Amino acid sequence: MSLKERIDADIKKAMLAKDKVRLTALRSIKSQIMLAETAEGAHGTISADAELKLLNKAAKQRREAAETYQQQFRSDLEEVELAELAIIEEYLPAQLSEADLVERLVEIIRRVGATGPSDLGKVMGVAARELSGQADGKAISQTVSHLLNNTNF
Repeated sequence: MSLKERIDADIKKAMLAKDKVRLTALRSIKSQIMLAETAEGAHGTISADAELKLLNKAAKQRREAAETYQQQFRSDLEEVELAELAIIEEYLPAQLSEADLVERLVEIIRRVGATGPSDLGKVMGVAARELSGQADGKAISQTVSHLLNNTNF
């Protein structure tokens, strides 16, 4: 079952349950998928990798919005964003724990032969590709930077 089919089925369940937050989040995801499918050159379908990128983008948008609302002391809007984020995360692959992320990044750093902060781009290219969907890009970048600045390989 594709992501779109799964979301369609879950939209129906949310409508029957009258779960407005879930319905809003799922409709948002479906809208993004449909826009990607109708984009020039998409030929009516998108790959599972593209679906994953859409989900990550939607999750990132919710995180950033929640953070902004928190800074503006708008807990009512922050709660809505966090609730939608939780729903979107149900469709994402399991995220790596911090320890697992560090372990994977150390292995990537060794494999590409990085020796210091000047190799950040080389490591990030491989890490972003291999860890796509398993960790937030910002977390990957911060961890790689920390590792390259503070550890001798």
